[in-house]
Amino acid sequence: QVQLVESGGGLVQAGGSLRLSCAPSGRLFGVNDMGWYRQAPEKQRELVAVISRGGSTNYEDSVKGRFTISRDNAKNTVYLQMNSLKPEDTAVYYCNFKVGVINYDYWGQGTQVTVSS
Repeated sequence: QVQLVESGGGLVQAGGSLRLSCAPSGRLFGVNDMGWYRQAPEKQRELVAVISRGGSTNYEDSVKGRFTISRDNAKNTVYLQMNSLKPEDTAVYYCNFKVGVINYDYWGQGTQVTVSS
């Protein structure tokens, strides 16, 4: 079973930057949208950013202008560049791939991002 492997989380001070990456552990064909979600303690998981295979992007309002999602289709890898981080960005970040004609969901295991004030 192919899994999504995330990297790049950690602890950073407010105003700092982090770059998250996510790639499959094996070969994966037919990847459509790639996205990043996050879940803070006692909150629901929310969509942060999504990018289509063609490169169209959408962002949650609170991260617009600070976060940038990008992808490398040849490597089936998605990135999230996070700048001007705020304490309220603290959460576990999950990557998501929608695969195939039914947009089957693949999820990463989650990576912790902690922003100190």
